[in-house]
Amino acid sequence: MSNQTPGSTPMAASPLTRAVLEIDEYASGLGWDQPARLFALVDTDRLRSQEPGLAAQLGIDDSADAASLTPVEQDELPAGAPLDEFLATIAWPDAVAGCAMTVERLMLPPSAEASVPEGLDEAELAQWVAGQPGRQEVRMTVAVLRDGTRETALRLREKDAPNDVLTGSDLVPGLAEALAATFAE
Repeated sequence: MSNQTPGSTPMAASPLTRAVLEIDEYASGLGWDQPARLFALVDTDRLRSQEPGLAAQLGIDDSADAASLTPVEQDELPAGAPLDEFLATIAWPDAVAGCAMTVERLMLPPSAEASVPEGLDEAELAQWVAGQPGRQEVRMTVAVLRDGTRETALRLREKDAPNDVLTGSDLVPGLAEALAATFAE
């Protein structure tokens, strides 16, 4: 039995999981080989009451779930900037309840991680990983809330279907930590 209707985001228990799956679905519609994307997560009810013009522009009406989070895509990330350095420059206004990011990466099976040569810079490491058998292209959508709650959606390129998206709170802890740090006082 499927937990979704055709063309919709799968049903999920928490507003954060629903937001992550909505962003994953949006990124999926753009195709692969996309740059990283950053989203602010705002309380839908607050957005509707405090910014009705923006809510209307985003297609949010009175039928939207009041307990939901609305992803708002931010400006394009600077080309060539390492993600950790870029994220260290971000400070969110109080109206932002959380943030999310989609990033595509090559992942190695655990058996290959022990053979990674030491001393490679980022470009050399990327080239080494790209040449390894068993590598997988993956799109990670990671979200965090101000209170530290986290959620991730992982989509493999070779299994690019909504029913094959893996979700969990600790799937990409490094990126989740970097996003959570954008809320540090």
